[in-house]
Amino acid sequence: MPSDQKLADCIREALSKTQNDVEEKTMFQGMCFTVDGKMCVCVRDEEMMCRIGPEKYEEALEMNGCRPMIHAGRVMKGFVYVCPEGYENKNDFAYWIGLSLAFNTIEKPSKRNCK
Repeated sequence: MPSDQKLADCIREALSKTQNDVEEKTMFQGMCFTVDGKMCVCVRDEEMMCRIGPEKYEEALEMNGCRPMIHAGRVMKGFVYVCPEGYENKNDFAYWIGLSLAFNTIEKPSKRNCK
């Protein structure tokens, strides 16, 4: 269960407004929201982990409160963590959700999810 239930509720509400299939899974020591079977946004402690793709990665790192995701000592290009100061107002929160959903529409499903 994510440490920040309020953040998880805000993400849940934002994703419920889409016409997509949204599921919740425990991953990365937090709660991940998949959209159409593809990981999209996660909550870990009080941070959002956004899957934004490599094209927007460098631009995103310039944003307030954003840092790279490092997993097993490796920088995961295309994934970022956003701390509360980076999503605390509605426009910033909507930006990160929108960026994650935009990448989700072009990302192919993982081979594990293919039938």
